[in-house]
Amino acid sequence: MLWAAAGVVALAFFVALEFAARHYGQPGPITNQVKEVIFAPKSGPLLYASMALMMVVLTWRQRFIALGVAVGIDVVFFLVRWAVDAKVESGYGHPFGNGALWVMLGCAVIAVTRRTGPERTLLLKGVGLGMLLVAGRKTGDTWLLITSKTRPTVLDQYVAVADHALGNPSWLAGRIVEATGSIGEHVLDYVYIQLAVAAVIVALYQLRNVATERRFPSHHLVRTFLVIGLVGPGIYMIFPVVGPIFAYGADGGHWAVADLWPHTATPISAPQHMPFNEVTPRNCMPSLHTAWATAIFIHSRKGPRLLRFGGAFWLIATLGATLGFGYHYGTDIIAGVVFTLTIEAALRSVERGWDRAGIQLVAYGAAVFTALLVSYRYLPLQMAEHPWVFGPLLILAMVSVIYGYVRTNKQWEPKAVPVRRPEPQPELV
Repeated sequence: MLWAAAGVVALAFFVALEFAARHYGQPGPITNQVKEVIFAPKSGPLLYASMALMMVVLTWRQRFIALGVAVGIDVVFFLVRWAVDAKVESGYGHPFGNGALWVMLGCAVIAVTRRTGPERTLLLKGVGLGMLLVAGRKTGDTWLLITSKTRPTVLDQYVAVADHALGNPSWLAGRIVEATGSIGEHVLDYVYIQLAVAAVIVALYQLRNVATERRFPSHHLVRTFLVIGLVGPGIYMIFPVVGPIFAYGADGGHWAVADLWPHTATPISAPQHMPFNEVTPRNCMPSLHTAWATAIFIHSRKGPRLLRFGGAFWLIATLGATLGFGYHYGTDIIAGVVFTLTIEAALRSVERGWDRAGIQLVAYGAAVFTALLVSYRYLPLQMAEHPWVFGPLLILAMVSVIYGYVRTNKQWEPKAVPVRRPEPQPELV
């Protein structure tokens, strides 16, 4: 009943977003997903990553069969597109991915028609897990459309002025990325775009025993990813920001204040609301890419060395990309880290039961996050004029939440109990 209720709520949410997108003359998440059954998908790697998540409930034989069927379907689609000269334009779709979607839909049909009892439930959960990742991407695209249409003014001037307290890190990172040339740009661009694929790799490690244990763990990375993607866009609506490359760079066109990023720092002056176009998403505050990369880092800590190294690399590279490409300000990054740790603490508390430590950590994280947004909005000029005071305070606020999470997480970890050795018994003569 719980899964059925969750499915009904999710379907109602998708339908509402579909109507909202149609209101603005654009297809919604349901339409875009249905199109990918036939047309070139927007993200082929994401579809295959979603199928990999679904396959955690299958046996190894079933996994090889599912992968073979997906690749075979993609080959057929490729040959048909080649025969009818239907070219896939770069940046608008991938020549593969339909097969993965077909396999997931086929597994859903098999679960309903050929499986019963716990086997049906487990397979449907696997399909639902994979499809949730895909639906989350489509939902996010629609959310971004809504933010650009419903928020005609943005708060970039407030955030840019407040960013002086941190030394304008986006401007510095932008010059560093520019100096690395095309190689550095391509590496960071790939890391930035394929963040969901990295998350799937960590999630696959966490879910590696689902097929044998016949159940999912109570908490894993996918849960955190989905909650971040659900809550984050709501904050975009409260605090709309487009980013330095648009508000202060060439990508903003005539809507930009000036072409300053990344070589000239913004002037310190009284900020104000600034109008912006109805195309650019207001998706900066907080930085959800930073939030997701932080979640990957956290969940990779219990994995093998290679996975831990990958999680650390993805976090560092994502921070470099978000700042170096001009998509975010330094203040966004701090807010994104606090945002993630608060959500992760809440989900962990739900998993293990709310206690005093969990309640205090979630309340403290929420209070710090709120204080950050309020200070960015109402104290940016004071922050810019006193950077040696507010800069360390911002870093200290973030570090305090990190410390609180690490400390509380150690309290939650099960402690090893030493085994008492039995005392030797005296021999009977």
